[in-house]
Amino acid sequence: MNLKIKNLFDKTFSCELEEISPIAAHGSSREYFRCKSKDFTCLAAYNDDRKENIAFLDYANQLIEKGVDVPKIYSKDIDNGIYLLEDLGNTTLYDMVEKEKRGEVNFSDIKEIYYKVIRELPKIQIKAGKGFDYSNAYPRKAFDEQSIAWDLSYFKYYFLKLSNIPFDEQDLENDFKTLTNHLLSIDCSYFLYRDFQSRNIMVFDSKPYFIDFQGGRKGALQYDLASLLFDAKADLSPEFREELLDLYVSELKHYVEVDEKEFKNVFYAYVYIRIMQAMGAYGFRGYFERKEHFLKSIPFALSNLKWLEDNIELGVQLPELHKVFKNMISSKKLTDVSSKKLLVTIKSFSYKKGYPHDISGNGGGFVFDCRAIHNPGRYEEYKTLTGMDKEVIDFLEKEDDAKLFFENVLNLITQSVDKYLERKFSSLMICFGCTGGQHRSVYFAEKLSKILLQNPDIDVVLHHVEQNK
Repeated sequence: MNLKIKNLFDKTFSCELEEISPIAAHGSSREYFRCKSKDFTCLAAYNDDRKENIAFLDYANQLIEKGVDVPKIYSKDIDNGIYLLEDLGNTTLYDMVEKEKRGEVNFSDIKEIYYKVIRELPKIQIKAGKGFDYSNAYPRKAFDEQSIAWDLSYFKYYFLKLSNIPFDEQDLENDFKTLTNHLLSIDCSYFLYRDFQSRNIMVFDSKPYFIDFQGGRKGALQYDLASLLFDAKADLSPEFREELLDLYVSELKHYVEVDEKEFKNVFYAYVYIRIMQAMGAYGFRGYFERKEHFLKSIPFALSNLKWLEDNIELGVQLPELHKVFKNMISSKKLTDVSSKKLLVTIKSFSYKKGYPHDISGNGGGFVFDCRAIHNPGRYEEYKTLTGMDKEVIDFLEKEDDAKLFFENVLNLITQSVDKYLERKFSSLMICFGCTGGQHRSVYFAEKLSKILLQNPDIDVVLHHVEQNK
């Protein structure tokens, strides 16, 4: 393979290839390599699926012509399944989200990228989608009844069957038909990216670039938005999802007339179909192909599903499907699969707004009242800052009562975490409250998160309620 890549590189560029190194491709069947010369790098992709390669290369050229930020294509060798493309670095939006959870990236930086992505999405769907040529579409030219049927069958056979979730076959098929009619009741003539999620958005020089669009086809606007906002492992908070949904609708109004109520109603139907498609993929990759890391996404998808079941009314009757979802959420097999790590949710909040909701359904956990600690928010120089800012951290680090408070907190948490791991519990919620949910509670939540993340048996989700972070 390296020799074929070198031959294509030599034909394309006038510099000497010095190094070829493989790059992880996550769940993709494609193989990627970084090609380095003295002053230049590019990527080489290898894929033995000829039709998929043709779709990607064709779509890339069309999207570039229409002003969409996708990697440039330098050259191709279709017969050998190789093409050379622009090197956009190693950082995806998903990588940034993960770093933010570990306290390595500020959430304000994440928000800015999501805002940019949301503003670009209607341009891709509508502006770039106008007059788009789907002759090389892979595997289908439209997200139509057939495409939906494939996704629902994928969900039924590779997830429900392999997870031993009970269902009535005919009743479920009846609900699938009702859902399909609802999904196709709106305009489906736009460019549907298909896999518009955080792993397929590269961040280079603080700007988003889009990859893995070869599955694009005609479809509804809501599908790609659902893929992004309910991207399982990105695990966006409901508040941030709602903010991004509103921003998208606002941007969309620059391109087409929008009935907000109808748009949002059908949007959540597309969220359901996207989650079912993803569950089918987790089941196929995880259960069937024995790639266990795909199963780790299941708890995040179930959390999204539970939120939908608790908060959204679709306006169409899907009794068997909702029964299936309920069985999935309460399934012991899925709990056993997804609970190899203890999920610790840490939240900061304001007592003025009330206690945070425990979406795990387990109840319990800890709520620590930080209001007895000296409050930096009383002083003018700290009023616009939060517990993530160095000035506030330095202020609280000097306070003896803050040190004693955290020592006591850590003793209690360590004792409980050890027992939770020993008894194979799946989740624990820990909340820190103060007057405004801005300084003390944020500081202690951040401090505890960094300590718990050092334990390889724990996953941590950190959410600052009042900061929408």
